[in-house]
Amino acid sequence: MNDRIGHQFGSYRLIRLLGQGGFAEVYLGEHIHLKSYAAIKMLKTFVIDNEAEGFQKEARTIASLQHPHIIRVFDYNVVNGMPFLIMDYAPNGTLRNLYPRGSCVPLPAVVSYVKQVAGALQYAHSEKIIHRDIKPENMLLGRDNEVVLSDFGIATMSQSSRYSNAQDIVGTVGYMAPEQIQGKSHMASDQYALAIVAYEWLSGGLPFQGSFSEIAVQHMVVPPPSFCGKRPDIAPEIEDVIRTALAKDVHQRFVSVQAFADALEQATMPRTGPGANASTQVSLSTPETAFSPLASTQRVNYPGAGIRDASMPLSTSIAS
Repeated sequence: MNDRIGHQFGSYRLIRLLGQGGFAEVYLGEHIHLKSYAAIKMLKTFVIDNEAEGFQKEARTIASLQHPHIIRVFDYNVVNGMPFLIMDYAPNGTLRNLYPRGSCVPLPAVVSYVKQVAGALQYAHSEKIIHRDIKPENMLLGRDNEVVLSDFGIATMSQSSRYSNAQDIVGTVGYMAPEQIQGKSHMASDQYALAIVAYEWLSGGLPFQGSFSEIAVQHMVVPPPSFCGKRPDIAPEIEDVIRTALAKDVHQRFVSVQAFADALEQATMPRTGPGANASTQVSLSTPETAFSPLASTQRVNYPGAGIRDASMPLSTSIAS
């Protein structure tokens, strides 16, 4: 890795390593002429000529996303078979850096982060793009500590190549929805993954532990353990919202990821005054209409035609 520092990729010279994961290494790069900085994401894969067109198509899709809570990708190239993306530099690290594994995050912060990420995902879903790798490592902090979501399609771009490392995949399976584990990810999968992140922040740990196969099976059939006992400050209504977003059946989750974020925020609001409980209670047994801004005008179903996975031209299988 370090032997790349000082080398030039595109118009950028690599200055230092910012971080690395199962599918990529990220470097701080300096533009050789403008002296401006960017994040250079080097994918841990090798692209041959007949694969380059597919990678370029995916890169164009990622670069087309324009949202204040999505990291901007403004260039892509392949050098000696190695693909890399050039992105805005988020100087304040990731939410994983800010809250290491095992941390309990204050509830107001959880609500704020979920709302920001949900806004980014709702926009991407409106563009018929699914993220597929929601986790704190992919939630960056911008210059004003706003959350910016990164890595749309990156994991799939790498997994679709000949590169394969099962141990690295284990690090992501903790957030995968049941249908995604089966290779059938869609918009509801992002909602599930974001709910797993919220669960982790509120409880101090992921709901399921073990090997890849053990975690995958638990996602498929085991209800997430209750965390209210660990956090007496968390109202049962909040856990109910998260459990709805973690339903095994996609039809039992909220109508959209934005509806999940709205429900979580509503569940944290104080209920005061006579009859407040009755007037503010929303049934979680009907998630396809509850909390949805679309509920009064149209019905929206997740597994509809025309939903485009960010990785759709590539393989969607997950090695176990």
